[in-house]
Amino acid sequence: MAYTEEELKKELETKEYEYGFVTEIDSDTFPVGLDEEIVTSISKRKSEPKWMTDWRLKAFKAWKEMEEPDWANVKYEKPDFQKISYYSAPKGKAKYDSLDEVDPELLKTFDKLGISINEQKKLAGVAVDIVMDSVSVATTFKDTLSKKGIIFCS
Repeated sequence: MAYTEEELKKELETKEYEYGFVTEIDSDTFPVGLDEEIVTSISKRKSEPKWMTDWRLKAFKAWKEMEEPDWANVKYEKPDFQKISYYSAPKGKAKYDSLDEVDPELLKTFDKLGISINEQKKLAGVAVDIVMDSVSVATTFKDTLSKKGIIFCS
C-alpha cells in the first residue's frame, strides 16, 4: 500500500509497536531516578575501581549542566530522565557454565528476537555471548574459546 506522508505519520502515531514485549525474569532493578547516589551504586554493583566511579560522577555532573538540543524537523515529547531506572540485571549467577543453567524465559527472549541459541550451538565455529540488560549471562563454546585465550566479560 502506498502512503502519503500524512497517512504514514498518522499510522505510526496510533499503531501499537508489534515487536515489543517484556521478559518476566527475576531482576535486580534500581529505583527510578538519577543522582550521584545511583551513579555510585551502579559503579559499586559492577565492582568498578574508584577512578571509574570518579569518571562517572564527573560525566554525570557535566550531563546535568547540558541542555537537550532542539532538533530541526524532529518533534517528540522530551524524556523525563527522572522516570527511568538506570540499572537492571538478571538475578542469579553472573556467568553460567552451561546454557542448560540459564532461565528458560531468558532463552525464549532470544527466540522471540529471531536468535535461536540452540541453533547457534549446532553451527560450527559460531560463538554467541548472551547479554541481558547489559549483563553477559552465558557464552556458547566457552571452553573452546577460553583455550584460545578468548574470554567474554560483562
